[in-house]
Amino acid sequence: MKKILCLLVPFMLLFSCSSKQGGQKGNTENNRTYTNPLFPEGADPSAVFHNGKYYYTHEAGNRILLWGSEDITNMAHATCKEIWLPKKPNEVYNLWDPEIRRINGKWYIYFAADDGNSTDNHQIYVIENESPDPMQGEFTLKGIIMTNPEWNWGIHPATFEHKGQLYLLWSGWPKRRINAETQCIYIAKMKDPWTLDSERVMISKPEYEWERQWVNPDGSRTAYPIYVNEAPQYFHSKDEKTLIIYYSASGCWSPYYCVGMLTADAESDLLDPTSWAKSSLPVFKQDPENNIYGPGSFSFVPSPDGTEWYLLYHARSIPNGVTGGPEDRNPRLQKIGWDANGMPDLGSPVRIDTPLPKPSGTPIPKQ
Repeated sequence: MKKILCLLVPFMLLFSCSSKQGGQKGNTENNRTYTNPLFPEGADPSAVFHNGKYYYTHEAGNRILLWGSEDITNMAHATCKEIWLPKKPNEVYNLWDPEIRRINGKWYIYFAADDGNSTDNHQIYVIENESPDPMQGEFTLKGIIMTNPEWNWGIHPATFEHKGQLYLLWSGWPKRRINAETQCIYIAKMKDPWTLDSERVMISKPEYEWERQWVNPDGSRTAYPIYVNEAPQYFHSKDEKTLIIYYSASGCWSPYYCVGMLTADAESDLLDPTSWAKSSLPVFKQDPENNIYGPGSFSFVPSPDGTEWYLLYHARSIPNGVTGGPEDRNPRLQKIGWDANGMPDLGSPVRIDTPLPKPSGTPIPKQ
């Protein structure tokens, strides 16, 4: 949960399209490999692949930036555009986790923002662009998505479609914080890309020890306990008979931030909490031997030729997330596989600066 920025970091780093680029140290072996991180800084990366091009965004202070490139591994040097700058006071502060989606021929970006009180008042917003190319046209505000009648806290929106029905996933509170916070994963049907069409349904809450870590190894901590399930992201088995929701757990400021997994049969009622089974262990976590801490906040993209799938996520190279910048998180990309049961094989987070083959079908620049 990102409010550690407000509690432990005294400033918000400002971003622009020209700042903080150059994280990709260059291609090797005649531009056939790449290294992580993709940018030196940037939390909660999100990307989609459409008509031969990747469109990418990550947190960028109080604005939304969008990059576009045929080569996702070289995104730091790609065309970048500021596509939305809030104009109203309650849309200005703490824009978190922009998620780009293409729905019914239009472009949408979902994000969370607040009125300056990020401790209590984060809500989910959506902007829309009718242009075929999201780098063209204009994104306009569709509004706030009211996730519950109590106007309770909500962050990390993500949509997916299943059997013709659009769903929204997000992280929210069961009730307002008193002496502690508990972030849970919710799901609801959508009537359109900006309106819910059902009550929210909780499908996961922090219950295991690995989901409830909020104190750093050096003893630094938030002002009160914060137990976290957040950043839900939809995926599926290879045969698409099993639906998967990956989510991040424990405090994102800690090295213990990791990824859990929920699964459901594709024929089940997705609004029935009993349809979802939770893994008792994290499926993606820190690797101190390789200086990888706090990996999470997934997004999935195919290779340009559609033969491979890649995991986009953020992590840091220091145990505690308060030693500079916005927690020192940066975006990383790595290929995933499939196990014997056709379930995604995520592997382990790869050490930065390790040469990796570019996604299959990535255009190779002429020398």
